[in-house]
Amino acid sequence: MGLLRKIWLPLVILLVVAVAAFGVFRLHGVFGKTELTREGSGLANDTKPFNPKTVVYEIYGPPGTVATINYLDLDAVPQIARDVTLPWSLTLTTTAPAASANIVAQGDSDTISCRITVNGELKDEKTSTGVNAQTFCLVKSA
Repeated sequence: MGLLRKIWLPLVILLVVAVAAFGVFRLHGVFGKTELTREGSGLANDTKPFNPKTVVYEIYGPPGTVATINYLDLDAVPQIARDVTLPWSLTLTTTAPAASANIVAQGDSDTISCRITVNGELKDEKTSTGVNAQTFCLVKSA
C-alpha cells in the first residue's frame, strides 16, 4: 500500500500522456494527410499539363515600320527584340496555372498596335498614334 501511494500520481500522468499521444496520432492520421499529398500516391508528382495555354503576342503597324519590342516571357523574365520589321508575332506555350502577359513596343512610324491572344481568344488590343508611336498590351492573368 505504501508503494502505491508513492507511484499513483506518476502512473496517472503516464496514462494521460499515453492517451493524449494516441489521440493526436489518430487525429493526425485523419486530418493531416490526404491522398493528393501522401508519399507514394503518385498524384502529387503528376507533371502532365492540365490546361496548357498558348499566348500569342502581335505587334503591327504600317508596312516597313521598324520597332523595338519589350515583353515578358511566361516566366516573367523581361525580353527585348530590337529593330524588328512589322508585323511581328511570338507564340509562347505554358502549362502553368496562370501567367502574366505584357508587351510594349515603340516604332518609327505614326501608328503602332499590339494584340495579345490566349488560346485563340483576344485578351487585349491597343493602337497608338503620334510621332514614333508607342503602345502596350497587358493581360494580368492568362
